[in-house]
Amino acid sequence: MRRDIFQAISDPTRRAIITLIALQAMTPNALAEHFHTSRQAVSKHIKILVECEVVKQEQIGREIYYKLEVEKMKAIDQWLEQFRKIWEDKYNQLDNILSTFKNKKS
Repeated sequence: MRRDIFQAISDPTRRAIITLIALQAMTPNALAEHFHTSRQAVSKHIKILVECEVVKQEQIGREIYYKLEVEKMKAIDQWLEQFRKIWEDKYNQLDNILSTFKNKKS
């Protein structure tokens, strides 16, 4: 099954895992300590994140560490950029209307 970045961020637990490993690489056990679910449930989320290529695993000794693929996260930012311009334009229009309204009251 082909997965994409948006499947990775669609779940709150996966977003929390991304937030945790954005700060530092972590083992599955270290990640599981942050959640009130089973280690297996966290592992399933990690598997999806790996399939979406949002995180990659790196073996150091006997431990597997997961770290964030920053380049993949940039895809989200690029997709949102198109909407950011629209939002900024709408806010600027609203600001202009409010300024005009305020000036008329004065």
